[in-house]
Amino acid sequence: MRAFVFPGQGSQAVGMGRELAEAFPAAREVFEEVDEALGQALSRLMREGPEDELTLTENTQPALMAVSLAAVRALEAEGARPLGDLCGFVAGHSLGEYSALCAARSIPVADTARLLKLRGRAMQKAVPVGDGAMAAVLGLDLEEAEAAAVQASEATGGAVCAAANDNAPGQVVLSGAREAVEKAVEIAKEKGAKRAMLLNVSAPFHCDLMAPAADEMAAALAETDILPPAVPLIANVSARPVVDPAAIRTLLVEQVCGRVRWRESVLTMKREGVETLVELGAGKVLSGLAKRIDRDLSASAINTPGDLEAFLKAV
Repeated sequence: MRAFVFPGQGSQAVGMGRELAEAFPAAREVFEEVDEALGQALSRLMREGPEDELTLTENTQPALMAVSLAAVRALEAEGARPLGDLCGFVAGHSLGEYSALCAARSIPVADTARLLKLRGRAMQKAVPVGDGAMAAVLGLDLEEAEAAAVQASEATGGAVCAAANDNAPGQVVLSGAREAVEKAVEIAKEKGAKRAMLLNVSAPFHCDLMAPAADEMAAALAETDILPPAVPLIANVSARPVVDPAAIRTLLVEQVCGRVRWRESVLTMKREGVETLVELGAGKVLSGLAKRIDRDLSASAINTPGDLEAFLKAV
């Protein structure tokens, strides 16, 4: 069995999606639909930059979704098969969860683009720039990284610090108040982390400081029609399959402050019979993580027309 997975923030690059748009009408239609939904020439920004504008969270989130959906719709059109015939599960990393739901026709493209634009803005304004931080901790397991976060919080008078992303064995991202995250980096190094470093991000995602953004997303999602996805979604915050629209809506709200349990999500897919993960959109972050999580899993990425054609020949 195969699962389709969708990347999150950090996979963006100027020029992403250009070759897909040039090669496949179905991909061009996705970019046009996203531009129209947002009232913004997002596809031009993706093609031409500037990079600093593309990396603004409110642009990055819908842009990455657009590239992922362009790849999915081109795959369906060129292969003359729906997504449900090509994979047994979908999953996405953080914003990629929205891409996954859109790919599985749970939420329409235009609605997904608007939700992600709002999500990016809400997450950015939830914490003043400079007050929050995120840090990657390499070489400690989740429990050790969590312990570092707890100690850092205690040492800074209860400032928020939490494990935001459990990406792979020995790769955890911490998030919270800047002073606490900086302290957690020191503690993680004392605990034997191979590396612990602050990340160049604009806000402390996936921690309790994002509560104002979660409230905004709850209001927006309450007004969004969500259908059962064509195949089950493995949800970030539960690492379990879900198809019920009401449950999906709740999980998307919880996801704003909740941990991205990616390592567990991949292991869940493996237990459910998935043998191959295919990453659709920009970059190869998730296909790289898959090999670190379970060496028995096969993983590949579809970023270009050549990738797409090679995949269709193999299925």
